[in-house]
This record gives sequence, structure tokens and C-alpha cells, in this order.
Amino acid sequence: MRAGSWRRATDMYLKSLTLRGFKSFASSTTMVFEPGITCVVGPNGSGKSNVVDALAWVMGEQGAKSLRGGKMEDVIFAGTSGRAPLGRAEVLLTIDNSDGALPIDYTEVTISRTMFRSGGSEYAINGSPARLLDVQELLSDSGIGREMHVIVGQGQLDSILQATPETRRGFIEEAAGVLKHRKRKEKAERKLESTEGNLHRLNDLLSEIRRQLKPLGRQAEVARKAAVVQAEVRDAKARLFADDLFQARESLASEMEAEAELKRRRLELEAQLDKARAEEQVAEAASRDALPRLSAAQETWYALAGLAERVSSTATIAADRLRNAESITTEERPGRDPEAIEREAAEVQAAQEQLATEVEALGGALAAATEHRHQAEAAHAEAEQQYAAQHRAIADRREGLARLVGEVNTLRTRAEAAGSEIERLTQARAQAEERGEEARRGFALLETRLAGLSAGESGLDAAYEAAADTQAGAEAALEQLHDAFRAATAERGALAARAEALAVGLSQRDGSSALLAAGDQLDGLLGSVAALITVEAGDQAAIAAALGAAADAVAVTGVDAAVQVFDHLKAEDLGRAGMLLGGGTADPSDWPTLPAQARWAVDSISCSDDLRGPLHRLLFKVAVVDDLAAARSVVDRLPEVTAVTTDGDLLSSWFASGGSSAKPSVIEVRAAIDETTAKLDAAQAESERLRFAVAEATEKVEQARAATEAALARLHESDAEYAAVAEEAAVLNQAATAAQGEAGRLAAAADAAVAARDHALANLAELERRLELAEAQTELSEADPTERDHRADLARAARAAEMDSRLALRTAEERARALADRVNGLNRAAQAERDARAQAAARREQLRREAETAASVLQAAQWLAARIVDSRALAELERDRAQAARAATETELAAVRQRGRELARAFEGMVDTVHRDELARAQQQMKIEALAERALSELGLDAETLLADYGPEVVVPVLLSPEGIPYADDERPEPVAYQRGEQEKRLRGAERDLAVLGKVNPLALEEFEALSERHTFLAEQLVDLRKSREDLVDIINDVDARVQEVFAEAYADVEAAFADAFSRLFPGGEGRLVLTEPDQWLTTGVEVEARPAGKKVKRLSLLSGGERSLVAVAFLVALFKARPSPFYILDEVEAALDDVNLSRLLEIYQELRKDSQLLVITHQKRTMEIADALYGVTMRSDGVTTVISQRLRES
Repeated sequence: MRAGSWRRATDMYLKSLTLRGFKSFASSTTMVFEPGITCVVGPNGSGKSNVVDALAWVMGEQGAKSLRGGKMEDVIFAGTSGRAPLGRAEVLLTIDNSDGALPIDYTEVTISRTMFRSGGSEYAINGSPARLLDVQELLSDSGIGREMHVIVGQGQLDSILQATPETRRGFIEEAAGVLKHRKRKEKAERKLESTEGNLHRLNDLLSEIRRQLKPLGRQAEVARKAAVVQAEVRDAKARLFADDLFQARESLASEMEAEAELKRRRLELEAQLDKARAEEQVAEAASRDALPRLSAAQETWYALAGLAERVSSTATIAADRLRNAESITTEERPGRDPEAIEREAAEVQAAQEQLATEVEALGGALAAATEHRHQAEAAHAEAEQQYAAQHRAIADRREGLARLVGEVNTLRTRAEAAGSEIERLTQARAQAEERGEEARRGFALLETRLAGLSAGESGLDAAYEAAADTQAGAEAALEQLHDAFRAATAERGALAARAEALAVGLSQRDGSSALLAAGDQLDGLLGSVAALITVEAGDQAAIAAALGAAADAVAVTGVDAAVQVFDHLKAEDLGRAGMLLGGGTADPSDWPTLPAQARWAVDSISCSDDLRGPLHRLLFKVAVVDDLAAARSVVDRLPEVTAVTTDGDLLSSWFASGGSSAKPSVIEVRAAIDETTAKLDAAQAESERLRFAVAEATEKVEQARAATEAALARLHESDAEYAAVAEEAAVLNQAATAAQGEAGRLAAAADAAVAARDHALANLAELERRLELAEAQTELSEADPTERDHRADLARAARAAEMDSRLALRTAEERARALADRVNGLNRAAQAERDARAQAAARREQLRREAETAASVLQAAQWLAARIVDSRALAELERDRAQAARAATETELAAVRQRGRELARAFEGMVDTVHRDELARAQQQMKIEALAERALSELGLDAETLLADYGPEVVVPVLLSPEGIPYADDERPEPVAYQRGEQEKRLRGAERDLAVLGKVNPLALEEFEALSERHTFLAEQLVDLRKSREDLVDIINDVDARVQEVFAEAYADVEAAFADAFSRLFPGGEGRLVLTEPDQWLTTGVEVEARPAGKKVKRLSLLSGGERSLVAVAFLVALFKARPSPFYILDEVEAALDDVNLSRLLEIYQELRKDSQLLVITHQKRTMEIADALYGVTMRSDGVTTVISQRLRES
């Protein structure tokens, strides 16, 4: 459609509107628009306002009531009596954007919205999926906001006047484009609210940190004082440990001297015990050899006893059968002779045959009687008819032949007229059938075409569904990949945080950490022991418990490196540190063999060869087991072995440690760091893989979406073609149905005419016969019934004879059936008697044979019983001899076992003595190792270093004055000799001083420094947040100022435009806009005052309906002129106006189309006359709206 050229302020306009399944637009309908005024006309209810609803809906309308519906699904075509409902509604609006009025890089913008009956809704901009917010933001800069003041529907004029002042302000703001500034302000206010919350939380956190700093500073001061006292405690405790270790070693040396004599005595008892056990084995073998003989003799005796019982039973059974056979008689079975029975049956059968001949003769007689009855009844009926005809002829003669002749002539005329009608109806029926056949042929062709289209549409449906399923599957796969990527990213972050936390926990706070930090300054420093060794999974806790303090030590190459490290620690005052000296060898070949449930601890460690030797010494005869029960079993079996469980419990015959600990060891932490690092690498790789997979899946989704849209477009084209063909087929089908109905009616009328003609002809024949009789009949007074009565008597006699013949035949047949049944019964009785006699003879022969067999069996059983008695006597003698031999071997075995038990008791006593001595030595050894372990765990000193540096022979330096003040290096007195009592007193004093200090936090110094740094950092963050709050407040103030400026300018323009429009629509009247709060430009509302000419009222509620409509139109026109929009949609705005006011409004329409495009729904002829394009809308008979015409005006 093309219209005249228009010079406009902007080139943006509505280009086309396509509706599919929207309300009454069931078929795809496209309306093409051009700049200027386009009118949509049509009768009430044809669907004109649905065009306005479609425009509002596609531009984002969310209120179902605004669309004249109860719920949003009501916009989908609901179906009619002749058309099924649709499953979706779709509207596409194309806007020409050649001037770039819309903020998008396209010269043509197509906005589409699709609603599914399931409730889902989809938006798209130029085919790309979009959100409702995207559509609203796209249109907001063009003066088209959420209120949609550019669309004026039915009944909205009065609602504008009844709106609140704030709502009217919203119309002005929307027209002025204030919406984007409002959104910016709302976003800034949300950020400001979040910043305020962060400020409150940060102030609370700073207050809490300041509250913690004071007590933590006091704790740090106490920790500095406690370090000096703890050094005194350590020195005294080390010297007491060294004294205890020296005394325990001296006691162990004296106990080892008595071990040789006990070993010799134990070897002698072991030899005697072995000899006694060998003799016992010989006696047991002799006893076992005697047992099979006794068992065989007993089994033989029992077998013969059972056989005797079976033979006795067999003889008894044979004797019984022999007695039964002797009692058999040879008499014949009593009963009737079968031959006599058969003779009687033959006699009865002969009588039956004779009776059958009689039955046949009676059947012939019955047939003759029946034929005679039929003839007699026919003669009687004929006589009856003649008698009745005579009666009617006489009656007709009496009534007059003239009337009978008149009836005959009338019937003849009717028959001729019926013939003519039949011929006319037959011709009309043939013509109707011909028209119906022609319509059916056309319908069949269209039906074939529809079937092809339906098959094609099913293929399109399948293609669209397949494409939709593919798209859904791709989107689901993409969503799964997104979820997996987010999960992988979260897992990677968690693993990184865990690795960092574990690394922080691994940092040591003694001299070891300082040594590791200064590794490049020291020669021979290998690194942390925990980092240099690798422990098998699950054994970390066990190895950490076995190593003790050595797990936290630092590995060096040898003694020279250790001395250098000591010098460095003392020179830098870095504290103390344990070291593992590399080098050296160890030979575990003399270690005992462990049970299956245990393994050596050194086998669970992987390390370099330099550390293998010292680790063998630290883990000397240390075994790893699963639980405490296995540990106890290993220690009981191998007292010199120390067992440690995988939970970290250590058990030996001289020392044990265990329990629970929430703090993991360094080795466990190191293993956890390695495991976490490996998982972190795997999570990183998985995250990268998922990133590429997401990119590929996104591309697949885009391809699937494009395929779905293409399939949907093809389906829409097929729907339109199918609808057109279906409509044409419906017309032809209706014509065929009408022709068929007409042919049926004509056929029924022809059949009725034929029936009437046949009836008339039958009556005519009857009347003609009556007329002939009446004319030939002489004058008789009555008819003669003699012949009729005679024929009736003959018919009654024939019926009686037939009944007698039938009774005689039935009696003879019953007698014949009775004789046949008797013949069959006699034959069966004769056969049964013969069968019974044969069975009796066979039974007698069987009993005779069984008697002969029983006699033979009885004789053999008696002979076998005598032999069995002799065999049982021999078996009993053999059994007694075997029992005597078994008793002799049992007596000898008991004596040998007694001697063995006595030697075993003596050996057990010796073993107990040796075990007690070994246990005592083991306890002493365990005490020594426990002391060494305590020294290593509490002081970080091994046993040899402890004795060398703190033994009883080493002098004791004086570190503190009697007042508890440390001496300076140049003021320290001479060392004194070791005295245990003095050292115990010294230890108690130092521990008392330490107790006076109270609970000491050893990490207070580091925690105080860390907390101070955190306080400084949070204070800086607080300053930044306050600066951000000030910036957000400035942004809000700027937005408010901009909104106030834009609204003030727009209001001034609308106010002036309203006064001008009101004066044109109400000549001589006065109208103006008034602010409710003139001093508050951000919140003020807008009131409308209107006073038509000749009236003093200003309240809108006192105006007439037409005046109210004109005031609303004036307000809208003021908005349109003050802030023009590219287009306006007006739905029957002028419906309530008279001709004068309509003329004024049409003048304004002419002015508006210079800057805007107008789409007007109207019934007014004068409005149609000013239109540049005209669309006619109508409602078809099937309830579907269609555009049936369009009128153009070229300029």
C-alpha cells in the first residue's frame, strides 16, 4: 500500500503489523501502514479494537484487563463452532527506523511477541530473543513508555480525567522521556542503600577490632615475660630428664647379665618336651590304626542283623499269598446269558421295523388330509367373497349408479395428474443430482489438495517440533554446561582457598621457619622434613605420631651443617629448631618378621637416600597397624617392636601415647596440601574444558534457534494456504450437501406421488369392478348364503380329518422311539456281561501263578535264615576281639599324654620366668625410650644430646638471680655442680613464676600485629565507602535536577498546548493545567481545570459526557503537540462528539499528521474522508476477522 508523500519532523513510523492467532485473527493477517492517517473501519464486533490491543500487547502491555480479557491467555484464538482453537498467538510489529530514532543499529526494527496457551511468553527484536525490559528501553526514548499514552483505547478518555494528579504527571513525564532518568536514579538509590549497609557493617567490625586490640596487647606483654621464665623451666627439666635417663640405663645393664642361664635351662626342657610329643604321636597312630578294624566288625554285625529282618518279612509275605491262592474256587460268575439278551433285542428290533412302516403310511395320510384342508378353505374363501360382492352390488345399486360413476371419473383424473407430477419431480431430481455430483467432484479435488497440504503440514509440524526439540535439547545442554561450569568454578575457588588456608597452617612459628626463610644463606640446608618425604595415603597420622617432634624438624646434610645452623640461630636470636641429619646408613635385616596385619613404618615413606638412614633410626622397629587391637597383638608377640595405628595412637611394651587431637600434624597438612593442589589442577583443567564446551553449545543453540524460526515461518505459510483451500472446500461441500438434500426431498416427493398414484389406480380398479357388478346385477332384495355355508361345512370337516391324522402319526413315532431305546439297552447289557466273565477268568489265572511263586520264595527264605544265624555268630566274635585291641592302645596313649603334660607344665613355668624377666627388661627399656621420647617431644633433644649436654657430670650454669632477674652475660657467676634436689627446687620455682603470669597466649605477639594491620586496612576501606556514598548522593541530586528541568520544560509546553487546544475545541471557554505542589517539582501532581463558554463551573465531574471527552482530547492533543511521538493509535475517540466538535477535532488530526503517524479506529464517515488509507475489517461467518478491502488516496 502506498500513500502520498509527507514532510514530517521524523521519518520513524509503523510500517506493518502481522497478527497470527491473536484474538479473532485466527489466520495470518498483515496490515501495511504508511505515514499519514490510516483509518480502520468496520461494523461493531468485527475486531477493529483487536488491532489496537495487538499494538499495545506487542509493545509490552502486561495487564489482561487493559486488553479486555480476564487472563493473558485470552488473547489466543479460542476457536469457533467451525474452527478449532489455536495453541499460540503471535504479533509482529515492524517500525521504520531510517532516521535512527530508536537506539539500535537497524533501519528497520521488528518487535515480536508470542504467547503460548501453557502461559509462556517470548519477545524478540529483529528475530533475536529479548526481554520485556529490552523492549521498554528500546521504545522509551521515543516517548513510548509503560503508560503508553500514544494508545488511546475505548473508554480511556474518561479515565484520563478521573486519574489522580500524580497519574497525569506520569503522562507528561512519559511524553518528555523522563523514564530513563528515573531508572538511573532508582539504580543509584539501590547502590546507596547497599553502601549504607556496608558502612554499618564496617563500623561494627572496626568497633569489634578496637575492642579486641586492648586485651590482645596485654597478652603480648605477658608472652614476652613468659619467654624468659620458660627458658629456666626448660634447662631444669632437661637436667632432671638426663639424670633419670642415666639411672635407667645403669639399671638395665645389670639386669642383662642373668639372661644366659635362663636360656640354657629353657633349651633342655624344650628337648624333653619334643621327645614326649613324639611318643604321643606314635601312640595316637596306633590308636587310629585299631579303629578301622572295630568299625568294620560293627558294620558287618549290623548289616547281618538287618538282612535277617528282611528275610523274615519276605517269608511271612510268601506264606500269606500261598494261603490266598488255596482259597480260590473254579465256579462260573452268576448272571443272565448274553446270548439270551441278544435274542430278546432282535425280537424288539423286528417290532420296531414293523412300526416304522406304519409311521410312513400315517405320514402319507397326513399329507393328503392337509392338501384336502387347503382346497376346502380356498373354496370357502371364494364363496365368502362372492357373497360379499353380491351384498355390495345390491347396496351400490340401491345408492345409485350415478355417484359410483362420478367417483370412477375423479380417480381417473387424479391418476393422470399424479403421473404428470411424477415426471416433473423425476426431472428436477436428476438436475439436483447432477449439480451435487459436480460439487462433489470439485470437493474431492480440493480434498485431495487438502490431504497433500495436511501431509505437508504434518511434515512441517514434525520439522518444527524436531527443530524445537533440538533447540530445547541444545538449550538444556547449554544450561547443564553452565551449571557444570559454575560448579567447577566454585570448586576451583574452594580448593584454592583450602590450599591457601592449609599453607597458612603449615607455616611454623619457631626457629624452623626462620631457617627455611634463610635457606640461601646457609650451606647444607635441605628443607623441611615434612616437605622432603612422601607418606602413603592413610598413614600420615601414624608416621607423624611415630616421628613426633622430628616431623616438624629441618633436614640438613650432616653434623657440620647442624653446627652452622646452631650458630646462625644463636647469632640472630631466632629461637630453637630440631634438625634431621642426613647421611648414615641403617641395616633393617635384623628386624623381626611382622605379622600380616602390620608393616614397617619406613616402608610407607618415600624420600631421598640422604634421609633414609636417619629415618630408619627415628623409626627403629616401628610398625604401622590399622587399629589398637592389632597394635596390642603385635606388641604381645614382638615386645621389642613399637606399634602405631593409622589414627596416631602409639603403643609399645615400654611407652604409649594416644587419644584425640583436633590439630593435624605437619605431615598430614603437607599431604592435604598435595592432595588439594592435585584436585585444584584437575578442577582448573575441567573448568577450561567446560568453558570451551559452553562456547560450542552456545553456537549450537544459535543454529538450532535459527532452524526453529525458519521451520515456524514455513508452518505459518502452510497454515495460511491450508485455510484458504479449506474455506473453498467448505463452500463446495456446502453446495454438494444442499444439492443432495434437494435431491432427497424431490425423491421423497416423487415416491409420495407414485404411492398416491398407485393407491388411486387400485381404488379405480375396485370401483370399476363394483360399477360393472352394479350394472349387471338384477334387482335382488337379498344375497343367497347357501353356497357359502356348504363350503364352510366342508372346510371344518377337512380340518378335523387333518387333526386326527396328525395325532395318529405322533403316537406311532413315540412308540418307534421307545422300541429303539430298548434295543440299544439290551445290546449294551449283553456286552457288559461278556466283559465281566472274561475279567473273572483272568483273575483266577493270576492268583494261580502268584501261588507258585510264593511257594518257591518261602523255601528259599527259610534256607537263607539258617545261613544268616551262623554268620552273625562269627561277626560277633570278631567285634569283641577288635574292641579289646582298641582298649589296649587307648591305655598306652593316656600314659604318654600324662608324661607330656607334666613336661609342658614345667616348660610353661620356665617360659613364665623368662617372660617376666624379659618384661622387666622391656619395661626398663620402655622407660628409657619414654624418657628419650619426652626429651625429644618436650625439649627437642635426642637421648645422646641430652646426656652429653645436660648429664649429671655436666656443671649447671646460673641464669637467674635469687630475685628471679636474668643475669647479663658479663655478670653471670661460675657454674655449679649438678644436685638433683637443687634442680627440682629450681624447676618448681620457675613453674611457680610461670603460673603467676597466668595463661599465656604464645601467638599473642603475631596476632596483635596481624589485628593491627587489619584495623588499618578496614579504616582505609571505611574512608573509601564514605567517598562512594558522597558520589552516589551527588548522582541522585544531579538526576533530580535533570528530572526537574526536563519536567518543568515539558510542563510549560504542555500547559501552553493545552490552553491552545482547549480554546479551539471550546471557543470562548477557558482551560488550564494547575500544579498541586508548585514548590515541589519532583513530586507535584497535575490538575485539569475546564470552563466551557457560558458556564461558571470548573469541576470536571459537573461537565457533560461530550464535554468531558473533549477535555480529555484537549489534554492528549496538548501532550501530542508539546512532545510529538512518531505515531498515535486512537480507538473511536470521536464517537461521542457532534458534527461541530468533530470538525474541530479533525482539524487537529490534520495538524498532527505533519509530525506523527495516526492510526484511527472509527465509525465516522467524515473521519474516513481525511484518511490517506482505509482498511475495512469484517467478521466472517466462522467467527474469524479478516481484512476484506482497502482504499488508497494518492496526493
